[in-house]
Amino acid sequence: MQIDNDSPVRDVIRTVAIVGSGLSGLTAAIFLKEAGLSVTLFEKSRGPGGRLAAKRVPDGAIDIGAQYFTIRDPAFRRFLETSAGNDTFEEWRGQLRFQQEDGRWTDFLAGPRYVGVPRMTAISRALATDLSVVYETRIARIERATAGWALIDTSGGVQGDFDAVLITAPPVQARDLLLASDTGLDTSAPELTDLPLDACWTVMAHFRDNPSPGTDGFSCRHPVLQWAANNSSKPGRENDGSWWVLHARADWSEAHQEAEADWVARQLLAAFGTCTNPSSLPETVMTHRWLYAKTRETGEHPGHLWYPQQRIGLCGDWLAGGRVEGAFQSGQALAEAILMAREAAPDDGRSG
Repeated sequence: MQIDNDSPVRDVIRTVAIVGSGLSGLTAAIFLKEAGLSVTLFEKSRGPGGRLAAKRVPDGAIDIGAQYFTIRDPAFRRFLETSAGNDTFEEWRGQLRFQQEDGRWTDFLAGPRYVGVPRMTAISRALATDLSVVYETRIARIERATAGWALIDTSGGVQGDFDAVLITAPPVQARDLLLASDTGLDTSAPELTDLPLDACWTVMAHFRDNPSPGTDGFSCRHPVLQWAANNSSKPGRENDGSWWVLHARADWSEAHQEAEADWVARQLLAAFGTCTNPSSLPETVMTHRWLYAKTRETGEHPGHLWYPQQRIGLCGDWLAGGRVEGAFQSGQALAEAILMAREAAPDDGRSG
C-alpha cells in the first residue's frame, strides 16, 4: 500500500484499528463492532490479555498480572456476562489479610472479588473469540494512508487503511509510538506524560506444603514485598501443592529494574518468609518483570483520550485509576466517543 502523508483523514468512521488486546481494547472493539464498524486489533503477543495475564505451568496456570477484580459498575457485570460468559469468571472467597502500620493483621474489607476461571486469561480469550485479532504483530508507527491511517509493524509491513486508530498500550509505549508517527499530536501534553506506571517484579513459587494455611492472600508492610497470594486457592485451579504469587513493592521494583532475576527471587522469598515462616523451601521458582504495572496516585484520571481531528484515541486502565474495571470503563467511554463522532466532520480539540 502506498502511503500518502498529505492525505486527509476521512470524515466518516467505518474502520478502526486497535493497538493492543487487553481488556480496554477488547471492550472498545466489542462495542464498536456491535455498532456496525469494522474493527481489527493488533497484538504483539501470542494471545490477548494485558493485565489479565497468566503463565502456564505443568499442572495448570498462574495469574501473574491482576490477582482479582471487583465489579462495582452494573454495566461491567452485564458486559462480562454477555460478551465473555458466566462460566469465565467466579467469585474468589479467599481469606485475605492486610497488615496495618503498627504491624497488626486484619481482614480485608468485606466484598466480592472475582477471578477468571480457570485462569485470568479465560475472560480475555472469550472476549476475543468473535473479533479480528492479528497476533504476534508489534506496531512501530502510524502513517497517513489513502484516506485514513496505516499501521507499520516492526517488520516493515503495512497494516490496512483505517479511519481511526486506538492505542491501548501503557503511557510510555503509547507516547513512543506517537513520537515515531506523523500524527500532528502534541506528545509532550500532560495527559501523555503525567500518568506514569511503575514497574513490578513478580515471583511465582511452588510449595509442596502450603506455607501459609488459613490465609489465601495478604498485603504486608515490608520494604520489598507488597502482595502475596495463594493462586491455588482460587476457583478452578487444581494444583498439586500450592503456587504462591509474590508482587514486589513499586518503589523497590523501580529501584531494581535491572537486577538479576535470581537475586530478585531470593529477596522476595526472604520477605515472604518473614510473614509466613514456611517449613520448607519452594520446589520451583520463576520470575517475571512488569516494566509498566502499577498506576501512581496522581489525582484525577481522564478515563480516555480522543482526538477527533486526527481520529486517534487512547484508552487503558492507566487512564481510569488502574483497576481491571477501570480498563472496561475506559474502553467503553472511548468507543462511545467514537460512535458520537463517526458521522461528524473533524474539529479541533479533544475529549477525555
